[in-house]
Amino acid sequence: MTKLSTIKNENQLVSTDKNYQLLLKEIKEKLHIAQFKASVSVNTGMVKFYWEVGNIIVTKQSESKWGDKLFEVLSYDLSNMFPDTQGFSKTNLKNMRSFYLHYPNAEFSQALPDQITWTHHVVINQLINKDDIGQKNWYARKTIENGWSYRQLQEQIKSDLYSRQSAIDKTTNFKNTLPALSSDLAHEMVKDPYKFHFLTVGEEALEKDIQQGLVNHIRQFLMELGQGFAFYGSNYPIYVSGKKFEIDLIFYHTKLHAYVVCELKRGELKPRDTGQLNFYLTAIDEQLKMPEDGPTIGLLLCEKKDKIIAEYSLKRVDGPIGIAEYQVLKELPDKLRNSLPSIDQIEAELSDLNLDNQEELWRDN
Repeated sequence: MTKLSTIKNENQLVSTDKNYQLLLKEIKEKLHIAQFKASVSVNTGMVKFYWEVGNIIVTKQSESKWGDKLFEVLSYDLSNMFPDTQGFSKTNLKNMRSFYLHYPNAEFSQALPDQITWTHHVVINQLINKDDIGQKNWYARKTIENGWSYRQLQEQIKSDLYSRQSAIDKTTNFKNTLPALSSDLAHEMVKDPYKFHFLTVGEEALEKDIQQGLVNHIRQFLMELGQGFAFYGSNYPIYVSGKKFEIDLIFYHTKLHAYVVCELKRGELKPRDTGQLNFYLTAIDEQLKMPEDGPTIGLLLCEKKDKIIAEYSLKRVDGPIGIAEYQVLKELPDKLRNSLPSIDQIEAELSDLNLDNQEELWRDN
């Protein structure tokens, strides 16, 4: 074998190694976030300028009787005076006024991180109550951490990620089974409920049908799970005492540096479910986990859980497990489904209503 062939084979072995693939994914994620931070930092001056314009508009409007006609006239004059400068649409001027009203008594950068773009600010102000600074700040920080686009931010707010991820009554045993730092991070990663609304299933669908649906929509699935999850496999086989078992879904969490075993259950949580998952955690720790990896974590997703039963089920379980509910879209009866407009029809109508305003707003960024 030639030296060149040897090098090629050695490179191939590295590139196909699972740990290398995880390393590559983690670097790509960090690069994406770094690029995002660099791109949004240049928007700081523009956002400050928009806040100042909003301040002027609010002040002058209070001294006059112009009403909403001001925005139409001001948009026309500014666009003509500065033809090469975008951002002076009627819609965007109204957003500047709203932006100032959200933060009238202090610099906006003291209320929210000023690294996020103008469009992200607009989305937050449109979808979150202006007095709920804590929630707005939370979404702003998550936008920076995860590198969300404004569309992803919209979806996260509409799905009420804040309430689902920051709930204090999540059902886990992480504090008793993980080191303090890992426990806090693992607790934060759990949502309740998980919303898999990109899936539509019938009443007779089996767990394996939902599992396959999640794999088929892996991008949306990972988005709902949150940052740090790398998909490792489905129906993952393990062998114990000569018998084969299959794990529904397995991930590697790049922040926790640990495998995450995910089991899906239709219907209501049963006490035996935690025992089965704990068995899988032991098997992964024994057969797959490397010395540098943290303890394998279990995520048990069911359609419905009784909180007391869930807590009892975890009392004497040694492995770290979180229990949460999940939601999917239920398939409608044919008669009702046929009477509703199609997704294409709804999207077309919404596009007709919002196209002009949305294009002006998003184009500015």
